[in-house]
Amino acid sequence: MLREMQKFKKIASRILTGLLIALAVVLVVPMLPIPGNFQIRVVQSGSMEPAIKTGSVVLIKPLSNYKIGDVITFEGNFKDAKGKKIPTTHRITDAKVDVGTISYQTKGDANDDIDRNLVSANKVIGKVLVSVPYAGYLVAGAKTGYGLLAIVVIPAALIIFDQVGKIVKEIKKSKNAQKIV
Repeated sequence: MLREMQKFKKIASRILTGLLIALAVVLVVPMLPIPGNFQIRVVQSGSMEPAIKTGSVVLIKPLSNYKIGDVITFEGNFKDAKGKKIPTTHRITDAKVDVGTISYQTKGDANDDIDRNLVSANKVIGKVLVSVPYAGYLVAGAKTGYGLLAIVVIPAALIIFDQVGKIVKEIKKSKNAQKIV
């Protein structure tokens, strides 16, 4: 029973460590000043379902050109409460060239109609490479006080507590070994 409990603690510790590392990567990598950097965004609507679910995290990479069928994220026409433009993620259905300027016709997979406005190539943030369903809820939650506590602080405290227990155990072993000698 004790051996199984130790095995469980070891597995839980590894899982928590992996989650902390993954969360750090998700939150830190997009902030790095790397040219052509990947960006991570949270999808806030269901316009791309079932391909990309609401609350998914998408990994976006800027490219030099895009083709019909690519799912792209671009500067949207809607603004949030702070007046910041909300990015939109839709699929390219057509490309148009007017006086050397490329524009894309887009459409959300779940929408009946194409988007009213063409998307100028300079408004495209990047192509969606990967979508992780529902992970956006974790990222959004981590940005709140209670979410940070639940996702980072508590697991970190558990890992530290586990490591302190191991140190105490080793100290006791060392003292017992010294008594025997």
